[in-house]
Amino acid sequence: MKVFAISDLHLSINNSKPMDIFGPVWQGYLDKIFEDWKAKVEDDDLVLLAGDFSWAMRLEDTKEDFNLLSSLPGKKIIIRGNHDYWWKSISSVRAFLPENFFAIQNDAIKFGNIIICGTRGWIVPEKNVEVSQENKKIFDREVIRLELTLESASKIREDGDILICMMHYPPTNFTKDDSEFTNLIEKYKVDKVVYGHLHGLKKMATSFVKNNISYYLTSCDIVENKLVEIL
Repeated sequence: MKVFAISDLHLSINNSKPMDIFGPVWQGYLDKIFEDWKAKVEDDDLVLLAGDFSWAMRLEDTKEDFNLLSSLPGKKIIIRGNHDYWWKSISSVRAFLPENFFAIQNDAIKFGNIIICGTRGWIVPEKNVEVSQENKKIFDREVIRLELTLESASKIREDGDILICMMHYPPTNFTKDDSEFTNLIEKYKVDKVVYGHLHGLKKMATSFVKNNISYYLTSCDIVENKLVEIL
């Protein structure tokens, strides 16, 4: 079983928000993703989708977006991104998902010896940058949510299991400083971290290692619309 990841698909089958207005990299991007997906992924593999799945505002309006991916091979695991306004209660999302789609919110799922957990996260400020009270409130709440999902993972983790944490926002800042997010990731001995959210940063490294933990940026435009092999 292999693990792949790609994020920020921003699907809009039933919405008028085509992504090609953001530049040439978005022209025909879904065809490129699907071609690469079919070439790499087998039915037993996992594909991690780290947020911003659909532009839809209501859950029912995501149906065609999910249908578009449901025929692709692999088990798809999703978390909520900052633009996933359609994502309300986790129970309604899970009841709506097609076969072989799995949603994570404050919990974790185990496939064989691989455990997937995750949460949205929030912006990690740069040093000496003043943060508004509202941003601090959201940040602190997301720290709690990260610990909830990591604690859930720890309860089902056994010797030899591999723990992968998905976040939508990067868990650190541009200078890779420690944060409350990375501190928790290290505390719970996560093996690999997948995140997205960032766009248009061609010079940004798509992977790095921090304190022996591998981090992967998987925003589709930055990884040239190809799935990133995580494991």
